[in-house]
Amino acid sequence: MRAISYTRATDVGDAVAAVTGDPGSSFLAGGTTEVDLLRLDVLRPHRLVDINRLPLAGIENRSDGGLVIGALARMSEVAEARAVVERFPMLSQALLLGASAQLRNMASMGGNLMQRVRCGYYRDTESACNKRVPGSGCSALEGVHRGHAILGTSEHCIATHPSDAAVALVALDAVVHVEGTHGSRGIPIDDFFLLPGDTPEREHPLTPGELITAIEVPPAPVARGSCYLKVRDRESYEFALASAAAALALEDGVIREVRLALGGVATKPWRARVAEGALVGQRADADVFARAAGAELAPAVTRPMNAFKAELARRTLVRALLTVAAQGGGTA
Repeated sequence: MRAISYTRATDVGDAVAAVTGDPGSSFLAGGTTEVDLLRLDVLRPHRLVDINRLPLAGIENRSDGGLVIGALARMSEVAEARAVVERFPMLSQALLLGASAQLRNMASMGGNLMQRVRCGYYRDTESACNKRVPGSGCSALEGVHRGHAILGTSEHCIATHPSDAAVALVALDAVVHVEGTHGSRGIPIDDFFLLPGDTPEREHPLTPGELITAIEVPPAPVARGSCYLKVRDRESYEFALASAAAALALEDGVIREVRLALGGVATKPWRARVAEGALVGQRADADVFARAAGAELAPAVTRPMNAFKAELARRTLVRALLTVAAQGGGTA
């Protein structure tokens, strides 16, 4: 049994200083993922710094129509917030589909972004995993990889990012605000998640001890006409095999603005920029959607067990677009 010490931070500065000054420390929020990994001996901090009493749980409505969501706001609170439901339905739906009610009541928004991959080889300390032990290899490449990524992969890692909420936030151009010993900064969310490349153990551009304090969602009238579609093996809070966040603004049946992101198929929440570029100015119909989705999935690198994901993701994206188009979309 390993001894782990525990402290409770009283303010953001104390929390940042505690973890920055002690690399063996780790922040503790809802703990819905971290505690599991501690029990599995995957994570081995010698001290947990509890941040749950920090004043970071608010949901602030901005006058321009945007939102600032505190890092400690619980998933359930954000999913049910009126402003989220009305202005950003894709985010509300992604949160509701992302976990059971019990987990949503505990899990924080910042923790959701920081959750680790659900690859079985990462969680099995006897298996080779470059995320857990850099340079040890990737057992998934020749092992069971049915749920693994087909976009953004490298020879060092093919694990998918598990967050549903992050997919919607990437489509919404959110900004992640962090605090460190050198002050605060905002990181565009698409830059917050790193591709594995040659350093799969580095998933975020955070310096040691930097703490997520808030997630800013800029105004996006197009998002009023949006949805999040998740395809999985079972409805009971399973992780996505493929998912899509989609928002459309239509004028006389022509696409004036579009936001798209994919989940369950990439090593990070995947902004579907190729498909977006193919759709603007086009008629909103199934054939146009299918061509755009096909172009987005064209670079997919598949393996024997996950080859089905390319077609599944294509169909998921088309279905999400058809759903939003049938609802009339949002406004540009």
